[in-house]
Amino acid sequence: MAAYVLRRFVSAIAVMAMVGIFVFVFVRLAPGDPAGAIAGDRATPEMIAAIREQLGLNKPMPVQFVHWAVSILSGDFGNSLFSGRPVIELISQRLEPTTSLAILTMVLSVTVGISFGILAAWRTGGFADRILTAFATLGFSVPVFVVGFFLIYVFAVTTHCLPVQGYEPIDGGPGSWFVHLILPTVALSLGYIAFIARVTRASMLEVLSEDYMRTAAAKGASSYAMLFHHALKNAGVPILTVVGISFAYLISGVVITETVFNIPGIGRLVVNALNNRDYAIIQSVLILVSGLYVLINLMVDIAYTLIDPRVRY
Repeated sequence: MAAYVLRRFVSAIAVMAMVGIFVFVFVRLAPGDPAGAIAGDRATPEMIAAIREQLGLNKPMPVQFVHWAVSILSGDFGNSLFSGRPVIELISQRLEPTTSLAILTMVLSVTVGISFGILAAWRTGGFADRILTAFATLGFSVPVFVVGFFLIYVFAVTTHCLPVQGYEPIDGGPGSWFVHLILPTVALSLGYIAFIARVTRASMLEVLSEDYMRTAAAKGASSYAMLFHHALKNAGVPILTVVGISFAYLISGVVITETVFNIPGIGRLVVNALNNRDYAIIQSVLILVSGLYVLINLMVDIAYTLIDPRVRY
């Protein structure tokens, strides 16, 4: 295991290096000039050239990349091109709303998705299975922003039982913090619940059709023991895989959800940075998110050995 983790760590360094090059080049090739955005609509070419020189944007791209890479390796993510504040400070200020939304979304998605999948596999072909199939189709088909606007209309505009938008820090009271996250969490969780439930159902059905499961039933094993002690454990690897994938792709849904519900998180920070062509913020967030993806994949691979003793590295 130690040798495997070391190999993955070395490969992760190579992956992050490639991601860094791609992010840097992609951001620079995107339309728009941050110097022009900073200077304004009435700026002269001389003013724009002066701003580009001040920001170092007039240097050759390889020189800019080397300077940026050295700064990142030393823990310096630079300053925002517009506010001049350290990027890491801006990210840390937006971290709590995004982290809270992501954690609540994954807890709800995993809990409800696995429960629905087990129930559908246990009652395959029955009413619960048909309901799950319809729900999964709905969850895959409806975009997050449509679900968000629908929930806002029903629970905030019509019934006035939940806040429309905004975020309350957890230190201001866990009750207010939780209430403000109910609608965005439900809106963001719908697709992941459907995804996890479908995979759980398929994995459970495959395990339940095995000979050793029929043997356990013939010996008088209870439905609870068959489902949770035998079937779920053996079906855990594909379920864990899809949970890891869902968590890794959560950032794209977070950006849309934070925009719909006006949550001041990292997603809103990235949207504003894209509009302003703020290279420093965009590059830093993409690098941090990519590192999180690599870490999640490594943790999922290690967790395989805990779920299934047959998996060895």
